[in-house]
Amino acid sequence: MKKYIVSLGLLSLIITSCVQKTNNQTVVFNLDVKGIKRIKNVGIRGLDKPLSWDYDYKMKIGKDSIYTASISGETGYRFTEIKFTINGDYELKGQPNRRIVFDNSGVTIYKAKFNKLE
Repeated sequence: MKKYIVSLGLLSLIITSCVQKTNNQTVVFNLDVKGIKRIKNVGIRGLDKPLSWDYDYKMKIGKDSIYTASISGETGYRFTEIKFTINGDYELKGQPNRRIVFDNSGVTIYKAKFNKLE
């Protein structure tokens, strides 16, 4: 009986310690597309919801050929990976995904130029 109680106690400790702390995070994306012609739509694809590698999260045109999007949610991760798209076509072919490390403040501003890692 003591073994059973100890085993049950260890199991509950293991289960509760596996829960990852989550934080609210907002990421504001600003994408510079200057010089690119015939743009119909600009989007983001990525690793974590609401993003997906299967479809674009649409961005809106702002000033001076800068497209913007803001995504908020709860996450247990410290970073995510993305790529931008124009007319459904991925950037940075054959190169790593963009890695966005979340700011501890809960708001991350990410500025980029299409098809260029800086």
